[in-house]
Amino acid sequence: MFENLTEKLERAFKVLKGEGMITEVNIAETLKEVRRALLDADVNYKVAKTFTDTVKDKAIGQKILTSVRPNQMFIKIVHDELTQLMGTQNTPINLQGNPCIILLAGLQGSGKTTFAAKLANYLKSKKGKNPMLIAADIYRPAAIEQLKILGNQINVPLYFEENNREPVKIVKEGIKEAKRIGRDVVIIDTAGRLAVDEEMMQEIEEIKKAVNPHETLFVVDAMTGQDAVNTAKAFNDRINFDGVVLTKLDGDARGGAALSIKAVVNKPIKFISTGEKLDTIDLFHPARMADRILGMGDIVTLVEKAQEQFDAEEAKKLQKKIAKNQFNFNDFLSQLQQIKKMGNIKDLMGMIPGVGKMMKNLDIDEKSFKRMEAIILSMTPEEREKPEVINGSRRKRIANGSGTTVQEVNQLLRQFEETRKLMKMVTSGKNVMRSMQNLGRIKK
Repeated sequence: MFENLTEKLERAFKVLKGEGMITEVNIAETLKEVRRALLDADVNYKVAKTFTDTVKDKAIGQKILTSVRPNQMFIKIVHDELTQLMGTQNTPINLQGNPCIILLAGLQGSGKTTFAAKLANYLKSKKGKNPMLIAADIYRPAAIEQLKILGNQINVPLYFEENNREPVKIVKEGIKEAKRIGRDVVIIDTAGRLAVDEEMMQEIEEIKKAVNPHETLFVVDAMTGQDAVNTAKAFNDRINFDGVVLTKLDGDARGGAALSIKAVVNKPIKFISTGEKLDTIDLFHPARMADRILGMGDIVTLVEKAQEQFDAEEAKKLQKKIAKNQFNFNDFLSQLQQIKKMGNIKDLMGMIPGVGKMMKNLDIDEKSFKRMEAIILSMTPEEREKPEVINGSRRKRIANGSGTTVQEVNQLLRQFEETRKLMKMVTSGKNVMRSMQNLGRIKK
């Protein structure tokens, strides 16, 4: 996401490089390029024009510190305005009420049902809540079954009535059931349509009026760009939602929705979602997103993801083992599994300042991790504990047991010492490319 926008903005900023000060003359071409980049990213025209006008007003006459170049000052102004445009700071979800009622609305195909399960998983694992899902989509045949499967994956109960064609009654009965079994959050998945229509709007209005939710979230597919903003406005005019969820940010999203939606409907983006896995949900932080758009990375989010997976006490033990040269394949396997839990490796590397651009054309084969795991799991306990005992005959046996070749086993053994570099990537961009290229040499 934002890859093309980032490149175009970087080209725009180069126009100012070498200038002694910011003037209306030398900033004109840069502003034109910035506006063009925003429009190419499918940002609303009025939003793009207002944005560049504001940047111009703040940039011209800006006092330039002796230690700061004009283009650096201009980038900071753009960063601050991007942050302002997207909402300044994260707006938390309202979890008051017992049970707290969260209503999800949006078009069909926006990822609403998947997000319902992601939100339930987030509230359960991160907020210590006991959520329940309610299936109120009576039109899409697979909606109930999909939510049932997702709910089972995260051990969250689902309330549904297959033969009931009245969504308001379903929702009311579901809330009663949540109270009966002691659930403190109810997440309602409502029906979507392929386009906004009167019947759809009336239904979601009736549901909202009947249950008076504590939080109403509009779920929208970020890949629809400007259409997402128009749909958000149509929904907001009718149900006055509390916040927006942008889904499918891992797809070919140009970023226009993220940059326009707050300005157009004046409602905060609260969550962003990527992929199908149920842990791929993040709070939306405008300043961090501005960092990513301007190619500055997002080290704060990266560190947070690392902290979620890496136990502090285990890390201390690991450091001691490395210091004493006692690091073994059991430790190696544990680290691989923890890194995988953090998310897509290429996305993670893009959060490191300056690394995202380097990684652009690097193809990271994530199946390499599975090959590594298979090789390690084919080792005996002694071999994992003492890698130095792995001789030629053992390597052949390990290769046969893991479905790999002796050459691949040899490659993994040589890469064993690279683990320390891999772990350092969480806080430093040094040697990232070399380490990732080494990992990618184990082919699928």
